[in-house]
Amino acid sequence: MLAAFAILLLFQCLGEAVVFVLHLPIPGPVAGMLLLSAALVALPRLQALVESAANTLLSHLSLLFVPAGVGIVAAAASGSGHWIAIMASVMVSTILALAVTGLLLRGIGDKDAAAPKDSDA
Repeated sequence: MLAAFAILLLFQCLGEAVVFVLHLPIPGPVAGMLLLSAALVALPRLQALVESAANTLLSHLSLLFVPAGVGIVAAAASGSGHWIAIMASVMVSTILALAVTGLLLRGIGDKDAAAPKDSDA
């Protein structure tokens, strides 16, 4: 399990390094996750090694939200006086996300309905 965590941290560090060196506008952990995905495709044996650590992290995923929650509470004072704008932006972004998701699902459903089925041939 320790080797699996080391591999996950290694890819996160690699992602941070790639972003720093290439001045990419994405977070380092995202780049590391993309590198890990490429490595998992190239080396299928790596999946068995990393899977146990990944499942352990996923089982404790709720703990990983604690720092984000603390950051929100700590930064809440800077948002005082802007609650109407904050609430409006949260509501508008939620409605837009739901609308885009609905339109995409409708488009995918129409595409599936128009495709010929195996029994039609």
